[in-house]
Amino acid sequence: MPSTEQLTVPTTKKHKKMSSKSDATKNEEPTYSIQPHPAKTNDPADLAPEQTGGLASNPNERAFHARDPHIPTTEVMASLEQPATREELQARQAELNK
Repeated sequence: MPSTEQLTVPTTKKHKKMSSKSDATKNEEPTYSIQPHPAKTNDPADLAPEQTGGLASNPNERAFHARDPHIPTTEVMASLEQPATREELQARQAELNK
């Protein structure tokens, strides 16, 4: 069997190494770096996000390009139901607020 002297671990050396390593990191100043700008050219349109789905997907069909108010045809107007009266709306409001 090995003697006890061979099995002992020199803990003081490990602690000294760890403490000197942690002391070195504590004394170091933080370093900062400047990140490059993502633009490849000087054109601001290069940084614009890609067009995806939704209202802005097709520039020709954007909602804010409407010129005139939409007037439905008489066929569409005839298929719509009549709006509720004040009494019906107040009754519905009282029912929902219970």
